[in-house]
Amino acid sequence: MTLYQHPLTVPRAITVYLAQGILCAFFIFLAYKILKRDRKRLNLIFSGFYISAAIGLIVNFIYAPLTDVKVVLFLNYLTNFGIFYSPIFLLVFELILLKSEKVITSIKQYAILIVYGIAMFCMIFLVYIEGLGVEIDPITWSPHWMPLFFLYLVIIVSIVVFLTFYLSFQIYKKFEDEQLRKKWRFFIFGVAASIIFMYGIFISNLLNQGTFRLIMGAIGLILAIAGGYLIYIGVGRQLEQ
Repeated sequence: MTLYQHPLTVPRAITVYLAQGILCAFFIFLAYKILKRDRKRLNLIFSGFYISAAIGLIVNFIYAPLTDVKVVLFLNYLTNFGIFYSPIFLLVFELILLKSEKVITSIKQYAILIVYGIAMFCMIFLVYIEGLGVEIDPITWSPHWMPLFFLYLVIIVSIVVFLTFYLSFQIYKKFEDEQLRKKWRFFIFGVAASIIFMYGIFISNLLNQGTFRLIMGAIGLILAIAGGYLIYIGVGRQLEQ
């Protein structure tokens, strides 16, 4: 029987409630800025990127002090769902910009969101399988991803990442105004920073190595905040107008 220490050590509390709390509050603030002026569909889709990630972080706050491993695994699954579901909103947003809402209708938007949601939901079938899903480190209470779970998430997310970058450059080539091209470059750099942050989480959870996790946590926080802000100034400010 594995003996677990209490999960809420001082370093973990600082990481979860201070560092990730700052990120969560920042994302909620950006979503509020986007939605306060207008709640048209394009704004709702774009803000979904921030809201989905923030929800994932909030669930992380809830389970951080819990000591029931099965409950922690389930809530960690919800955290993963929220954070790694967020890129699909950028993909749908880009499709609308590139093709218009007349082509990418509401039904098509919902279909894309639902299909990706089903793929993310299927994580749950691996989570509890010993040696294949996710284990909770008895010392740090950090999630340790098994190779199959890691590969499943990497493949699913990478499909969305590839399409998002492809569409980003297609949109960039359509801009003739240099000011618009400059703003869109901010968006592309922001997406890149956010994606590096997510892949950092993947690798950190696969390796489950304390030093790497600590370094990646610090770098990841910077990347996530910078990425979220660059995406916002690249597009979000225009949506407010």
